Amino acid sequence: MDNDEFWQLIDSARAAATPEVPFEQALVDVLAALPESDILRYEVAFDRLHGTLYRWDIWAAAYLIGGGCSDDGFMDFRAGVISEGHAWYERVLAGPDVIAEHPAAVGENRFDAEEVFFNEAVNYAASQAFARRTGAWEEFHPAYERHRAERGLAPAPGAVEPCSGELFDFDDDAEMHRRLPRLAALYLVD
Repeated sequence: MDNDEFWQLIDSARAAATPEVPFEQALVDVLAALPESDILRYEVAFDRLHGTLYRWDIWAAAYLIGGGCSDDGFMDFRAGVISEGHAWYERVLAGPDVIAEHPAAVGENRFDAEEVFFNEAVNYAASQAFARRTGAWEEFHPAYERHRAERGLAPAPGAVEPCSGELFDFDDDAEMHRRLPRLAALYLVD
């Protein structure tokens, strides 16, 4: 699946989301309407885009917004960035300090950004859609690995891949202010 197809699915889910049907559920609904092979193609694209966000500066942004951020939390944060759509995804890739401009960060409660960007359920939308289509939750991962192998793709990326960019101390307030000045001004307050 190319990026345009992927972002069209994200846009469809965003358009279908309501207060009663949150984005992650709308995404499962959109994906479940696709053939199984397209759900697997979506997951390949998701993994690729999710992996591109695996950078220390983006992790630092998640750390500020979340008041800390484990590796699992960072997986959820990257899924949340994707859920915000193509424009926000590209903006965050260009420089994660831009999240300080997101409506959830500049609204009445800057901590609403944590609710928006840490979206664990988005990580599992394809597997839930696949289970809905097939009735077999446990079949998703074997089918996904077969799909990748048939296309000559490496096995699905794992959580142990090296993070890109320069590692720095997220607990050094001066360093966070230097690297992410707008987010630090919002989240490093006494």
